[in-house]
Amino acid sequence: MTIVPMRDLKDTVAIERKCAETQGPIFVTKNGYGRLVVMDIDYYEKTMSKLYEAKVLSEGLLDIEQGKVIEGTKVKEDPDKKYAF
Repeated sequence: MTIVPMRDLKDTVAIERKCAETQGPIFVTKNGYGRLVVMDIDYYEKTMSKLYEAKVLSEGLLDIEQGKVIEGTKVKEDPDKKYAF
């Protein structure tokens, strides 16, 4: 985990380099407290993708828990039929 003080943000080239090197977020502090997070766009996109996948999986598991599922054989029997929950 990389932590830098707010004043170091003036050197954008160094911050960009640190983002690329660490392949993770850089935490920016002000007066000793966390204020910002800076990260490389690739890292951000990968993180957001993982969060989306986790959300979709969680919703799918909830559907299973609530019985909102249809057996595959039923769907194959009449693919044009609309199934309502």
